[in-house]
Amino acid sequence: MDKIIRVNMSDLSTRTEAVPADWVGLGGRGLTSTIVAAEVPPTCHPLGPNNKLVFAPGLLTGTPAANSGRLSAGTKSPLTGTIKESNAGGTAAQMLARLGIKALIIEGIAKADAWYSLHVSMDGVTIQEESELVGKGNFAVIEALEARLGKKTGILSIGPAGEMKMAAANISVKDPDSKIRSHGRGGLGAVMGSKKIKFISINDEGAPKVTIADPEKFKTASRAFAKALLDHPVSGEGLPTYGTNVLVNILHEAGGLPTKNFTTGRFDHHDKISGETMHETIVSRGGKHKHGCHAGCIIQCSQVYHDKEGKYVTSGFEYETIWGLGANCCIDDLDDIALADNIKDDIGIDSIETAVMFGVAMEAGILPFGDSKGIIRLLKEEIAVGTPLGRILGGGAGAVGKAYGVTRVPVVKNQGIPAYDPRSVKGIGITYATSTMGADHTAGYTIATNILNVGGFVDPLKKDGQVELSRNLQIATAAVDSTGMCIFVAFPALDIPECLPALIDMINARYDINLTGEDVTNLGKYILKTERQFNIDAGFTKEHDRLPEFFKTEPVAPHNAIWDFTDEEIDEFWNF
Repeated sequence: MDKIIRVNMSDLSTRTEAVPADWVGLGGRGLTSTIVAAEVPPTCHPLGPNNKLVFAPGLLTGTPAANSGRLSAGTKSPLTGTIKESNAGGTAAQMLARLGIKALIIEGIAKADAWYSLHVSMDGVTIQEESELVGKGNFAVIEALEARLGKKTGILSIGPAGEMKMAAANISVKDPDSKIRSHGRGGLGAVMGSKKIKFISINDEGAPKVTIADPEKFKTASRAFAKALLDHPVSGEGLPTYGTNVLVNILHEAGGLPTKNFTTGRFDHHDKISGETMHETIVSRGGKHKHGCHAGCIIQCSQVYHDKEGKYVTSGFEYETIWGLGANCCIDDLDDIALADNIKDDIGIDSIETAVMFGVAMEAGILPFGDSKGIIRLLKEEIAVGTPLGRILGGGAGAVGKAYGVTRVPVVKNQGIPAYDPRSVKGIGITYATSTMGADHTAGYTIATNILNVGGFVDPLKKDGQVELSRNLQIATAAVDSTGMCIFVAFPALDIPECLPALIDMINARYDINLTGEDVTNLGKYILKTERQFNIDAGFTKEHDRLPEFFKTEPVAPHNAIWDFTDEEIDEFWNF
């Protein structure tokens, strides 16, 4: 039977509970947001004892379904002050699902001046004091725990940024190659650090396979679903070949590649940091251009990037990171960007928020634009050790803007705007403005329809249809985030008629239920409304659903585009 496990750090106790009836049909984001909304006071301090940190596998996680190995983490964000869910690949999600843990809820704050670890197994959760790995980076933590507990151990950890409770800190997740994936955005690592938990280790030895109520029906649906993923030109060809960084040249051509802290929409040296160039570099150095972030991934959009000597530098080298340190900071050296990505993984700090922050820092004069070596120095010598400057930088783009009096600060609800200029790609601007978690491209990825012609086409430079597009995608994404599926299953789901029914059939076969497409849509609506109500109760209003002022006053080349939505037009988003 599935169960809920609570860990109370205030008295160092654990408790196993039956799954409440209202939670049985939920997983992933749907469950984390439900628990946070029900149990966390919306006005509490995110780093105080009343906040909670919730981990939940998706509804299909642990099954043989392709691309279903995502883990959701939920809390109140110390970066935005809103509700937060972040999902990541790696090995932890499938291990928790096999252990029958529907949610792991961490509450309270340790009273002693000590650090702790949690160990999850068939016997439940144990809490132990930890001293050896405090202060260590994530790579060292993984190496030490594999030596201590075994190579197959699942690991969730924080680096120095999380220990110092920086608002841009991540929770890092060990992947199948003993490298790192991240619960990024929103500062979840700071919440884990506030609870004095350095790492969570997971051993699923002896755990049974996840039960599937109708194995034959599941197998049929699973095959149809996998076929759709591989048949689609984006998920079956573009992403496996070039990774997400295929978007550099595409967004450059569209005039939506934010450059020099969002002052223009094209980068003269885009070809030097493009997915095509990265592919050639990886292949020539013996890396992997095709790689999965978790077992069962068949899209394989990740990659392993080597240096000139053929040694590992980073993996999961994503477009948003490369854009942020590349075009946004006017850097055209992929090797330096990769090294910075490696350092961020080790420190445990969000690669998007930190990249947006460096654009603001360059505008502030902390570094000149194009100074890749300066970024590496600041990561190592300031952020990693927590100097006064390092703590400001670790607080994200908004913190740097406030400290240095910068007015061009691309944030919504204090979270950095990633990778797509909302003046030139207006649909994503609606997503940034209305997302319940601050600026988040994954919340409603209109790039699919605005730029890639997936699910039709809505002209990115016109206002027509953008609110409806973002609304529909945000509803669908909230539901997908509850299944444990990778967001990129949305590409075939939008274009291939058999894909979404197959996904629903897998859920029905897993649980012996009869969900319809309308039920899935209603789940997405429920999640968004639950999250929004939490934010309202935390003090947010519709006036917070706005983009920064400079997007309205500064046209962006090459289209001379501005953000021209009225407040009333933006507010129409929530009319559902």
